[in-house]
Amino acid sequence: MKIRTLLTCVLLSLLMVSCRQAREKTIVPIETVLETNLMRHARNVVVENAPYGYLMEVKNPWDSTASLGQFALVKDTMAEVPEGITVIHTPIRSAISFSATQWSVFMRLGEIGKIKGILEGRYVSDSSMRALLASGVVLDLGTESAADIEHMIEVQPDIMMYSPYFDANHDAFKVTGAVMFPFADYLENTPLGRAEWIRVVGMLAGVEKEADAWFDQIEARYNALSTLCENVETRPTVFSDKAFNGQWYVAGGQSYIARLFKDAGADYVWKDDASTASFPLDAETILSKAQNAVFWRITNSAAQPINYDVLGRENPIYSLFDAYKNHKVIVCDTQLTGYFEQSQCEPDLLLADFIHFFHPEVMTGEWEGYKPKYYHLMEE
Repeated sequence: MKIRTLLTCVLLSLLMVSCRQAREKTIVPIETVLETNLMRHARNVVVENAPYGYLMEVKNPWDSTASLGQFALVKDTMAEVPEGITVIHTPIRSAISFSATQWSVFMRLGEIGKIKGILEGRYVSDSSMRALLASGVVLDLGTESAADIEHMIEVQPDIMMYSPYFDANHDAFKVTGAVMFPFADYLENTPLGRAEWIRVVGMLAGVEKEADAWFDQIEARYNALSTLCENVETRPTVFSDKAFNGQWYVAGGQSYIARLFKDAGADYVWKDDASTASFPLDAETILSKAQNAVFWRITNSAAQPINYDVLGRENPIYSLFDAYKNHKVIVCDTQLTGYFEQSQCEPDLLLADFIHFFHPEVMTGEWEGYKPKYYHLMEE
């Protein structure tokens, strides 16, 4: 039975690759490539107009001299494509998504029909995706370390969008015959850079105008909100996160969350750190630096909201922070808010949430009476 299953997988893979080759034009080199990057904020992807559609390069964030991949997003199959560039015919017909930050954008753009399978389906919060999984329209294909390769082959995806990690190996997925596309949105260090990957999805799905219009609105709202805090008289201090499995990681001074704090008119206690990534510190060091901070931001992944009693019992040191004593802990219940599925596409609302706590006095006009979507002051 196992042998028959293996043979079936191999035959399906060969058939799929053969079909793709039949509809792809022979790749020949060209010399003229436009040099204007269409991306305005994202730093991990470069996109240029090309005679056939788009030339896209996903940068390697761990090695500035290398690339995670170069892709020709081909609309015009009669145009010449550079030799050695991976071809993706657009609009794509089918895809497998490794991360909620990918399929959620297809959902919002009305292109969820192109998503045939996802990973980590058991963690999905979105009711529409849960319904698609329950009906079998979208397949739950397991986890990255224990994926259902046989069903991946049966889906016959044009591309597989994965989240690149340092030293990760995706060779096992090549049997599907799909193009492995590194979706590096989570590695962007600015809120608008992360959100701009909406436009990448638009290019893949063939709905560039809709994606661009959506991102333009996000950009305008974010910039307008950050302008409100440029000249605030005082900037409340804030620190972030808490200990996990004996380690307390703090976000670097040039990180995504640090940028949100800055644009919201707060003074992040590690703002002078040059790192874009999180790094571990012992609790005593964090206490010495952040004990007197006005606000403390945390995320709660439990199904139930957290409160001060529960937080204090997690670690005795927590009750020593002024933000704890004064009940200025800002918390996001990730499961209840769909934070990991939606927030990357709503940096304007994340920013509005923080401004609501840091500088409610500037929330006038259209923002008067704003109710935060993702964050709230922790319950008594």
